[in-house]
Amino acid sequence: MQTPVRDTEPTPDAEPPAPEKHQEPEAREEREERETRPDPARRKRRGPGPFLLLVLPTLTVLLAAAVFLVATDRLSGLLGGDDGDAAPAPQAVTDRVDPSLLPWLRKAADQCDTLRPSVLAAQIDLLSGWSNDGAALSGPSGLAGFTPAQWREWGEDANGNGTSSPKDAADALVALGRWDCALAERMTESRTRGTVNGDLLDLTLAAYDQDEAAVTKAGRVPEPALPYVRKTKQLARQYAQFDTAPSPLPDAGAPPRDGYLHRPLLSTTLSSAFGTRQHPLSGVTKLHTGVDFPAPQGTPVTAAGPGTVTFAGLTQAYGNRVVIDHGKADGKRLQTTYSHLSALNTTQGSTVIPGTTLGWVGSTGLSTGPHLHFEVMVEGHYTDPMPWLDGSG
Repeated sequence: MQTPVRDTEPTPDAEPPAPEKHQEPEAREEREERETRPDPARRKRRGPGPFLLLVLPTLTVLLAAAVFLVATDRLSGLLGGDDGDAAPAPQAVTDRVDPSLLPWLRKAADQCDTLRPSVLAAQIDLLSGWSNDGAALSGPSGLAGFTPAQWREWGEDANGNGTSSPKDAADALVALGRWDCALAERMTESRTRGTVNGDLLDLTLAAYDQDEAAVTKAGRVPEPALPYVRKTKQLARQYAQFDTAPSPLPDAGAPPRDGYLHRPLLSTTLSSAFGTRQHPLSGVTKLHTGVDFPAPQGTPVTAAGPGTVTFAGLTQAYGNRVVIDHGKADGKRLQTTYSHLSALNTTQGSTVIPGTTLGWVGSTGLSTGPHLHFEVMVEGHYTDPMPWLDGSG
């Protein structure tokens, strides 16, 4: 049986695909590009960038802090807090000091060249904070914290009110100055002998804080005294204004009449007047407590008035020095002093009259040349000697 022959010709509706080799080059490249292009739907998700990780959290914290500060400020206003004015400046340490005590502070420091009012003020600040409240009867008392035993050694009636008490601020200040100056003199002697070495003020403060034996044993400022020395000197800088512009002491005014005293030597020339000056040797600005009469070495120095010699001897700062008590002048105690003498011609307890030779002009003690340092004290207070002197020698 013969197999029928099938028709292998394509039907009119079917169009066979063109062979790939017959496609146009442009069409083939477009298709390849489309097939290799990544699908957006399948793109890999990336994590947060540096901005989100670093900057955004910082901005969030700053914004939260600003909101907190604004809220706090509003709350403070509602509660009656800061009204927006600047905070008051801290109180200066000098404001703690009663102005009436400044002359006594300076008088206390004038007892020797080592001390300055600012140093004494710093000591008082550390001792009591300028509070005059005493402790128990047997303990430290007053501004300077004197014990009864210490007061018996150093205390006296400095302001002449009839009582000597550590609770009297004037008495306490002068007593502390006297104690410090005594320590300074002994430290000077030890340093001269070579048993100790260091700054004289540091050694003095160390001897006060510890004792002289501790300083001598160490040969310098001992380790336990270093904090006190450091604190005192640091605090003294805050009281530096007390070292200038001295105030007059009470009752140290004009003499009862001009020329009450005779001139202690023939010279009428002054090389240094009474008042504030810079010490020519120490460089410290403080009250010059008398007047200086320059004169040749060996010029006789005579008593300015009748009285009794209460001191005649050698001192560290004043050299050979004489102090005369003239008794009362118009109801006020009057004293004169004569310093830097080359030699003495009188002794303690001697009675003198105007013209009695006390010694001779010299340059002993802290001195830059031959001269007489002459002082007048009224009720223990230094005053300008010139109005007290007549024109004669």
